[in-house]
Amino acid sequence: MNKNITLAMGNGGEENNELIGKIFYKAFKNEILEKSEDAAIIEDGKLAFSTDSFTVSPLFFNGADIGKLAVCGTCNDLAMMGAKPKYLTCSVIIEEGFPTRDLEKIVRSMKSELEINGAIVVSGDTKVVPKGSVDKIFINTTGVGEVLKEGISSNNITENDVILVNRDIGCHGSTIFTAREGIEISSDLKSDCASLFPTVKKLIDEGVKITALRDATRGGVSAVLNEWAKQSNICVEVDEASVPVSDEVNGVCEILGFEAMALANEGTFVLAIAKEDEERALGILKEFNSNAATIGKVTDRHLEKVILNSSWGTSRFLETPTGELLPRIC
Repeated sequence: MNKNITLAMGNGGEENNELIGKIFYKAFKNEILEKSEDAAIIEDGKLAFSTDSFTVSPLFFNGADIGKLAVCGTCNDLAMMGAKPKYLTCSVIIEEGFPTRDLEKIVRSMKSELEINGAIVVSGDTKVVPKGSVDKIFINTTGVGEVLKEGISSNNITENDVILVNRDIGCHGSTIFTAREGIEISSDLKSDCASLFPTVKKLIDEGVKITALRDATRGGVSAVLNEWAKQSNICVEVDEASVPVSDEVNGVCEILGFEAMALANEGTFVLAIAKEDEERALGILKEFNSNAATIGKVTDRHLEKVILNSSWGTSRFLETPTGELLPRIC
């Protein structure tokens, strides 16, 4: 591990995992933390608890802004554990000189997204620091949710499960990069930033047998599947042709050499569902987004690995993303 922190250590990929494992997990080791879920399950399985910090640049982008992102990020982590978001804290670090008009706009976005989740902010903290000490504004949100369905865990995936995604992938990472670099493209490309609890609640209400859920943020779908393969000691085989990717995201990837599977998302999640409930789950997901799809299956071909099977009959390992991908995407 490097002696100094690098941007790659915040990418949600291999370097990020190493940083967390060798420093934070080593110091804070406990049974709850070691489960490595999107949110901690506490109080005898009754509550989910999660925290996240947001430093995205630019602050405003097509489809969302840092305020919407801050609420979606934490509420989605709770939803991925089958929990209804209920209470959030909101802490902000604001640079001296930041326009109050922009701050009001950000807070309005947060308020709107809280209403979608049926959650409220019950505590917070505000710090103002000298110009240059922080890049405009950083936001931290912590959330507590009521667990509606117990037992959802990325440590319990077996060959009885299939792998689905709720929509097309890579929109957030592509949107942030093109906005940051001033790349103008004639398309409808926008961030997928959205609250996922309404979708998860419908799956739960309909009795779908959910094994695991994970929102594919930093490191994208590739990071999620590799984490699952290791946590559950399984092999995940992905049908490359089945992975939904929009023409806009494909175009960005081709021009800039990105891999769509590694791009960040903020309203896209991966599901491990019991095989017998695959069609029912797909039907529910398609009510929210027509691009929902089954993308893979669980096997024992190469344990703790993800295999990408192409339409040409070839296969390759889909590795955990490495290097400096897209810093400051959330």
